[in-house]
Amino acid sequence: MATGTIYVVATPIGNLEDLTRRAERVLAEVDLVAAEDTRRTRTLLQHLGISKPLVSYYDAVESVRAPELVERARRGESIALVSDAGTPLLSDPGFRLVSEALEAGVPVVPVPGASAPLALLSCAGLPAGRFTFLGFLPARASARRRFLAEYVGHRDTLVLFETARRLSASLRDMVDVFGPRPAVIGRELTKRYEELIRGNLDELAARYEEESMEGRLRGELVLAVAGAGEPESLAASADDPVVGERLRERLAAGESPSRAARAVAAELGLPRREVYRRAIDEHGAD
Repeated sequence: MATGTIYVVATPIGNLEDLTRRAERVLAEVDLVAAEDTRRTRTLLQHLGISKPLVSYYDAVESVRAPELVERARRGESIALVSDAGTPLLSDPGFRLVSEALEAGVPVVPVPGASAPLALLSCAGLPAGRFTFLGFLPARASARRRFLAEYVGHRDTLVLFETARRLSASLRDMVDVFGPRPAVIGRELTKRYEELIRGNLDELAARYEEESMEGRLRGELVLAVAGAGEPESLAASADDPVVGERLRERLAAGESPSRAARAVAAELGLPRREVYRRAIDEHGAD
């Protein structure tokens, strides 16, 4: 155990057996544990039979707490940074502490372990050689759609977090932006009621719209979404017959020209403005 070091320690995302022996040793030997939620971390430490001073480290206090912890490390204290679950900094607090520590010459050491995005990728059945982690999607619908539109052409598998409350709306937006791509939802990963739900985005959107309305969803979820298809399978332009066919199907189902154009453009990798003009023509032809 090196003095004056900050250890970034991954903790279990559910099953306590996933804590590594190294992580347990580090938690037992450091001088201080900086925790996103001291109550949850205290429960973990009590389970391990470890008693350590705890200090809170969450978003609202990060600007004040980071320099304090860096100074304590400079004076020789060893500090473990942990989040509520999984690996710190992945959509969790810690970036400011790590960056300020490195700037001050304080060593930062990773103690790897559980990670919800990697756990899902390992069993999703989607390509995992390359992936893009998106964190949490924006809460507002307009911002969320703009954000998703930036990744329409990405061929990497997309991995993201979402809350149960917003899952239904986010899935509908993904259908509109990406089209019916394959996707997997991980719920309660590594816990007793773990679920892996596979299907196309439109199928998942229909399923979770019903479950959301009935209030059966709880907690945070991890999603993996297939990347964009290969260019050879996409239409060459908005004048391509396949574009008209896809648009007519959606318009006949009652979608507006704008919504139909957005979905078809995302599915076929075409400029939305061009597809929208085609949609207006098709709509007028009816």
